[in-house]
Amino acid sequence: SDVDGNTEERRGTISVFNGPNPEITVLDSPEEEMESVSKWLSDRIGEGLMPHEIGVFVRSEAELERSRKAVEDAGIPYKVLDEDVENTSGYVSISTMNLAKGLEFRAVVVMACDDEIIPLQERIETVSDDTDLEEVYNTERHLLYVACTRARDHLLVTSVNPASEFLDDLRGM
Repeated sequence: SDVDGNTEERRGTISVFNGPNPEITVLDSPEEEMESVSKWLSDRIGEGLMPHEIGVFVRSEAELERSRKAVEDAGIPYKVLDEDVENTSGYVSISTMNLAKGLEFRAVVVMACDDEIIPLQERIETVSDDTDLEEVYNTERHLLYVACTRARDHLLVTSVNPASEFLDDLRGM
């Protein structure tokens, strides 16, 4: 609730979303997710997109391997972005969500939106009161929002069951 004591529905947090409607896919295993993303990426390249017009985001470094494998399996060259955040011509950019701000791609995949990954379980476990918990949820939701809004034309959001509760927010757009 805000300073006036008004309570907002969570869904409203993402309602200002500009860009393509997300294609949301929840799969049964990380292997199925990587295969699905790999095919989606191949389809975008087949439609004429260049690798540097594609970004792949995950919540944290722990999920980077899933994204690397998906892009590798599609046979597309990639670079994992670091703090310099330089998009390189001819390469798909792979990054954690916290480096997404300011980037733009024609096609974006946001992978590994699993329960306990977004919001990150370790962050939830460190809070001691509801105010801090709300802040963690807002920050985590904002990370997902920023990653999704990097897409101009195509947006795929993937997860392995059980999926993040935040995917319900995206479905409401």
